[in-house]
Parts: sequence; C-alpha cells; structure tokens
Amino acid sequence: MVSTNGKVSTNGKVDTEALRAEIRQTRADLGETVQALAAKADVKARVRRSAAQTAERARENRIQLVAAATAVTGVLAAIVVLTVLRKRSR
Repeated sequence: MVSTNGKVSTNGKVDTEALRAEIRQTRADLGETVQALAAKADVKARVRRSAAQTAERARENRIQLVAAATAVTGVLAAIVVLTVLRKRSR
C-alpha cells in the first residue's frame, strides 16, 4: 500500500489531491528556503543594508551630540555671565 503522510483512500490508492497539495506546499517551502539562501549569499546587498543602518545610527548620534553640545554651551555661557557679573559687583 502506497502512502503520502498517511493519505490513503479507502480503496488503497493514494489520494491524488492530497498528494498535489503536499507537492504545492513542498514547492512553497523550497522557494522560501531558496530565497533565504539567496539573501544570505548576496553579500553586496547585506553590506549595503549594514552601511545604511550604520549611517542611520550615526545620524541619530549626531543629533544627540548636537543637543548635548548646545546644552553644554548654554551652561558655559551662563557661568561666564555669572562670573563677569560677580567680578563687576566687587
């Protein structure tokens, strides 16, 4: 008796529709596997994605650094103003 994942009709013959469905599913799974392997093998695209991610992180860090530098500049300006005013009042 021939069986595909236990799909056998009552007369002992293979359920052809079930077999076709299993083949379609296997083809779909194989297609996904091939796409995943192709993506891993595409070093050029992986390098581009990595570079784009690094550039984005650099932009985010730059924004944070500019904000921090602005805050430090403001604090330093306030210290200079207070120092000058203190010296004038003496």
